[in-house]
Amino acid sequence: MHNKLLAHLESNSIFSVVSKASENINVESYVVGGYVRDLILQRTSKDIDFVCVGSGILLAKEVSKILGPEAKLSTFKNFGTAAIHFEGYEYEFVGARKESYSRDSRNPIVEDGTLEDDQNRRDFTINAMAISLNKASYGDLVDPFNGMEDLRNMIIRTPLEPGITFSDDPLRMLRAIRFATQLHFDIEPDTFQGIVDHVDRISIITQERITDELNKIILSDKPSYGFQLLFHCGLLKLIFKEMVDLHGVEKINGKGHKDNFYHTLQVLDNICEMTDDLWLRWSAILHDIAKPATQRFNEKVGWTFHGHEDLGAKWVPGIFKRLKLPLDDRMKYVQKLVKLHLRPIALVNDRVTDSAVRRMIFEAGSDVNDLMTLCKADITSKSPERVKKYRSNFKKVEQRIKEVEERDQVMNFNPPISGEQIIEVFDIKPSKIIGDIKNEIKDAILDGRIKNEENEAFQLMLQLGEKHGLKPTSKYISEHKNK
Repeated sequence: MHNKLLAHLESNSIFSVVSKASENINVESYVVGGYVRDLILQRTSKDIDFVCVGSGILLAKEVSKILGPEAKLSTFKNFGTAAIHFEGYEYEFVGARKESYSRDSRNPIVEDGTLEDDQNRRDFTINAMAISLNKASYGDLVDPFNGMEDLRNMIIRTPLEPGITFSDDPLRMLRAIRFATQLHFDIEPDTFQGIVDHVDRISIITQERITDELNKIILSDKPSYGFQLLFHCGLLKLIFKEMVDLHGVEKINGKGHKDNFYHTLQVLDNICEMTDDLWLRWSAILHDIAKPATQRFNEKVGWTFHGHEDLGAKWVPGIFKRLKLPLDDRMKYVQKLVKLHLRPIALVNDRVTDSAVRRMIFEAGSDVNDLMTLCKADITSKSPERVKKYRSNFKKVEQRIKEVEERDQVMNFNPPISGEQIIEVFDIKPSKIIGDIKNEIKDAILDGRIKNEENEAFQLMLQLGEKHGLKPTSKYISEHKNK
């Protein structure tokens, strides 16, 4: 391992630069944390953390001096840290520290410390390794908690007693689950029990920090693993109760329904195979979120969840607001997909009219392909034949959507007649009638009664105006006839 580490240090000149800078100001320095972990796991990273036994800011200034004017140095005196942006890399420098915590805060009391003190304060053994950049021990791995062994065994473990680690900084509970999910590691039993015992401490963490970790879990290859860990340790109930409410199967007269929690996780994993878009993944998480609230039992048909798509869409803004997710077009996008996620399956029937297809395309707009991705992910069954059948049906729907869109151009629908035209043609003031006429023209186009073009829309506008007691000006009638 020593030779491999040396070879890597020689492959990037920053390590010899930091070593030289450390010698110049007479401090010990080390590469630490996640970069060392990822190096051993052969994962690429552009972020490198350096720790020195002394002032991290002074070391960064010396490194910046050696690198030259292209190095962009930022110092943070209140935190005793500094960062350098250079050739696409982010280098962070900090002095070795020891920390102590109060019961009601995750912000530590920080003092200068040794390398050993600094490694003791790390969250997990796999993040507590360091590589020496000192002349006498250059390239040596400093691994006081057997992080290498835990990497080989694919284990997440705290360096100190789990209760101390998680009570000091409860965010580490979420980080443990996030790392386990991203790296496909197990959480060591005592470490997991430490999370179970301290879940209530998550209350001192800001929602922004919690949601940041949650999003990283969602962006992993198989987020269902992380959500199951969150569920079983009790954290999910505290940070996202609506999802926990999906769990469980109720039976009446021998009739049950699927467990919507595990169904949602399967849909999430399915969609992750098709897209890495965070918001499309959130739509998978929330597509059935209102099923518990709409669950009813009927003797003839069994369990129903009528209207769960509409209620779920109404819940989306509140969930986003509470989780400190963005309340902009990304929220509206998720809300739209939740509302429409049942529409495509209804189009499988051959008797469904083109009007129904047009209306769905109109409501989905440019997100119609993402809606179809969500619907395909929503196909979950233990029967491969059923899955195959449903996917075959969706190919027919996709083809039909393509044909209708190519013919009628509904996806980016622009009304052929504007409100301004209606005002000018009938010489009226802005009023509710204008919106009514526009909506009736839109409905006529979507229903296929008229084509999506100006002349037919203009004629219908005249008819609708007459119905409302309006008369067009002679000027606009003559101008339209001359076109």
